[in-house]
Amino acid sequence: MRPIFTIYTLNMKKIALMIVAMVAMAQMNAATTDAAVNNPENAEATAIAAADDSEGSIYDNPFKDDEDRTRHWSITTSGFYTGMGVKHNWDLINNTFEVGLLNIFAVNYNSLHGQNLSLGAGIHHRSYSIKRPNMLVRQNDVVVPTAYPSLNTEEIKDRSSNLNMWTVQFPLMFTQKIVKKLDFTVAGILNWNTYARVDNHYELNKVEHDTKYKGLNQEKINFDFMGALSWNEFGIYCRYSPGKFFKEGYGPEIKETWTLGLIIGL
Repeated sequence: MRPIFTIYTLNMKKIALMIVAMVAMAQMNAATTDAAVNNPENAEATAIAAADDSEGSIYDNPFKDDEDRTRHWSITTSGFYTGMGVKHNWDLINNTFEVGLLNIFAVNYNSLHGQNLSLGAGIHHRSYSIKRPNMLVRQNDVVVPTAYPSLNTEEIKDRSSNLNMWTVQFPLMFTQKIVKKLDFTVAGILNWNTYARVDNHYELNKVEHDTKYKGLNQEKINFDFMGALSWNEFGIYCRYSPGKFFKEGYGPEIKETWTLGLIIGL
């Protein structure tokens, strides 16, 4: 058995070492504080570094309050929208529906004085519905309007004919703050029209018929223009599409479409 005196001596040594360590740590903290007081530049640099560390990821949430947007450069997702056509150049168009996301991702520059400039990539889908009693078909690679197999309303039901386009879009956007939560945005959009299709549906003699025409000769590249007014991330937009849907000679001349709709997260 170890003598009681020896155990007591060992415990005193441990306590003494702990006291020495605590005194050393206190002196180091005091020295750091004195250095910050005597050298304000170092203190400011330390504070900036701490603030930078607190910012975390460069990704910028589109629903973040304006007070939290403190970086010049960021990567963001923005601009979910849906709208309806208000003007068309082709009489056979009944209406237009569109939906998309302006920026799946975008590089955004914030001046920190009310201006934002961004360049990104997003997706866009537009659908044109055709007025009855017409439907679209493809004949020798050319899309043309024609009548349904029967015009007897008792024989043919549930008629619909739609021309669809799927697009990868590249918007260049500029936003100007008007007041604290009111922003005005303008954008020029490069469209890469990747896929187009005609979808027809009707019921004849209680039999449903669905036909799809793929591989249409749509224009691959065209440009759109957009303007939006948003309040606290919610807004309205107008989009103008001057370009043609089809290449020359491969379908009706569909162009100069105007759409109006709602947009969030801009």
